[in-house]
Amino acid sequence: MTSEFVHLHNHSDYSLLDGAQRIDQLVNTIDDLSMDAVALTEHGNMFSVLPYYKQAKKAGIKPIIGCEIYVAVGSRFEKK
Repeated sequence: MTSEFVHLHNHSDYSLLDGAQRIDQLVNTIDDLSMDAVALTEHGNMFSVLPYYKQAKKAGIKPIIGCEIYVAVGSRFEKK
């Protein structure tokens, strides 16, 4: 693998309504494209971390783990 570019914004089917690819499909695609590393940044959850980490390492891919979190001033329970 010799890719100089690393994708840092990707979602799997763990990001509902935004990602459609299963972890195994994603890892196969990364491997097919000879990429050294790819970040997986789900929306508001990290449920994909363990399966992605294990499958990526097994395929010789460096897994970069991230999460898109939502930050707001005040409480979401406040009604204004």
